[in-house]
Amino acid sequence: MSDTIRTDAAPAPVGAYPHARRVGDLLFLSGVGPRQPGSNAIPGNVHAADGRLTGYDIEAQCRQVFANVRAILEAGGAAWNDLVDVTVYLTDLPRDFAVYNRLYAEYFAGVDACRTTVGIGALPTPIAIELKCVAALPAHARQ
Repeated sequence: MSDTIRTDAAPAPVGAYPHARRVGDLLFLSGVGPRQPGSNAIPGNVHAADGRLTGYDIEAQCRQVFANVRAILEAGGAAWNDLVDVTVYLTDLPRDFAVYNRLYAEYFAGVDACRTTVGIGALPTPIAIELKCVAALPAHARQ
C-alpha cells in the first residue's frame, strides 16, 4: 500500500514530487525547507535593494522547517514523536551547527529519532537548512 500526501498546511514542493509517501507502516517525507506556507517567504532571509541575498537567520529558518515537518507529519497521520530518522542538510555547517543543534535538542526532547547532519554547498532555493524525515506510523494510521 502506498499513499501520496499533499497538504496546504506546508509550503508547496518546489518540484514535481509530493510532500510525503506512506508505504506500509512508514511515512517518507520529501526534503522540507523553511519556506512559509502560502507565501513561500523564507523567514530570516535578508536581501539587498537589488534582491541579492545578504544574510539569513538560521534560528528563524530552523523553527519554520520544524513547523513544516510537523504539518506534513500530521497530514500523513503521524506525529512528531513518530519520527524515526532525520537527515539535516545545512549550507554553512561551521556557522550554523551550534544554533541548529540547540534548537534540535529543544524540539526533539524525548524523541529518539536517529539523526544525520550534513554540510552541503547549496540547496535549490535560498534556504540554509532542509530536513529529510521518516516516521513510523502509529497503529491507528496504518489502515
